[in-house]
Amino acid sequence: MTKIDAVNAEILELLQDDGRMTNAKLAEHLSMSDTPCWRRLKRLEESGIIEGYQARLNRRKIGLGVMAFVQLRCSEHDAAATTEFQRIIETSPNILACHNTTGADDFLLIAVARDLDDYSAFVETTLRRLPGVTSIRSNLSLREMKSLSRLPILRGGS
Repeated sequence: MTKIDAVNAEILELLQDDGRMTNAKLAEHLSMSDTPCWRRLKRLEESGIIEGYQARLNRRKIGLGVMAFVQLRCSEHDAAATTEFQRIIETSPNILACHNTTGADDFLLIAVARDLDDYSAFVETTLRRLPGVTSIRSNLSLREMKSLSRLPILRGGS
């Protein structure tokens, strides 16, 4: 784990609030000059702590009314099945996240769809075609109470 000093922690917190903040504005918030601020930012990017920048969209306003949490159980874990499984997961635009988990199921997915008909089609055309999948269980979100991409910043590597 990379140790994050107080200045870098503040940079990360500010950018999580506003990823479009200019270097000049960031430096102003930090009470430092532009060049040292820019160097710190570049080091955070080059080290992989900052992986990229993107706009956060409201899924409902762009027509994605269904969010599902999908548990998958698999019977095949050989290299070929795993490679094909990963390829399908990575290329499916409906799948926002996929986690290999402990417990009764092997994977937990977060998926989105326009509506229930669209979700049903996604299950039939994508999930049921995943190699080795023996069980698919979906839990549909009735109400989203909290959804953040913001991470807590652990200062000093603790």
